[in-house]
Amino acid sequence: MNLAQQLLQTHSVQIRPQEPFRLTSGRLSPVYVDVRRLISFLQIRTEIIDSFAQIARERIGLSQIDVIAGGETAGIAYAALLAERLQKPMIYVRKEPKGYGKSSQIEGVLEPGQRVLLVEDLVTDGGSKLNFQRGIESAGGTVHHCLCVFEYFSEEAGLHRARDTLREHGIELHSLVTWDDVLSVARADKTLSDDEIAVVVRFLAELAA
Repeated sequence: MNLAQQLLQTHSVQIRPQEPFRLTSGRLSPVYVDVRRLISFLQIRTEIIDSFAQIARERIGLSQIDVIAGGETAGIAYAALLAERLQKPMIYVRKEPKGYGKSSQIEGVLEPGQRVLLVEDLVTDGGSKLNFQRGIESAGGTVHHCLCVFEYFSEEAGLHRARDTLREHGIELHSLVTWDDVLSVARADKTLSDDEIAVVVRFLAELAA
């Protein structure tokens, strides 16, 4: 079973046009993808880390990775699992510097010049990832690659803002599943109704506009 099917079967994709969700950006959305749910499913969690590890080895190169970073909060679990698998040091990045103690945005040890692989659960428009990049760079590290489980990307709806935005800032995005994958499975398996699919496509087209 592929990851798009698993997202649908674990009810990690929710559609609620009458009672919309508020995204990190503040925008209201009739759909919500809750990738955090997947850490509770051992087989799915393992498959995600397998895929992340393969990308790290084959597309990025382990010699190009000094540290694995998880973004607060949902990226931390995936980063910890991947760091253990690859036997790499780990840090995590706060959304904002904490307002007490050392007022650090980075937790863990990051040495100047170290190359950081950012790990996240989901990417919508890429804005929060740039915030994490700024935090890492302020601490002396560099980040040129980001792994994510789910990306708000759809050729059907003309949505590719996240990967374009990150590329403009020197970050290559490596995602495991996109909206196009989910919609393809939903149509084939009849997991979502035609009306629900139409709601999703309309919303994604609005994001792309």
